Amino acid sequence: MDSILFLIFALIAVAGAINVVVQSHPISSAISLVGVMGSLAVLYLLLGAEFVAAAQVIVYAGAVMVLFIFVIMLLNAGGEVKRGRSYMAQLLGVPMLMGLLLLLAFFVERVHTPDVPVQFGAFRGGTAQDVGRALFTTYLLPFEVTSVLILIAIIGAIVLARKEMD
Repeated sequence: MDSILFLIFALIAVAGAINVVVQSHPISSAISLVGVMGSLAVLYLLLGAEFVAAAQVIVYAGAVMVLFIFVIMLLNAGGEVKRGRSYMAQLLGVPMLMGLLLLLAFFVERVHTPDVPVQFGAFRGGTAQDVGRALFTTYLLPFEVTSVLILIAIIGAIVLARKEMD
């Protein structure tokens, strides 16, 4: 049953990620990204990391996506204008994508082959204590830098929106 649920939610995550890139309207892309974050939370639940799954929903699908949608609406971003595709991109796009996927599959199979298969629910590192200890010791600097970058992005969006109004 766990394998079937994994496949269903992995397919939802991949389809949502493809939809994020394919959509021409930014709000539709952001909504698709919420679907990806939700399906990732279910995948974390299947692995037994309940706290990480809850943080995924609260932080990413909740707060970060609200911030993204706020910035998109602040910028008054409309739909993307479709332009003609280049002949070279049409000719080489799919073969180069297949080559990249084959190369990635080769390296994943070659370098990262686990000796034991994944046991659903066997992961015991996703508790609040483990995440908090890692976040505020090992990853404190990247955490703070990310906070500052998000603040800079919000200020930049406000400056851009103000220039368009003038």
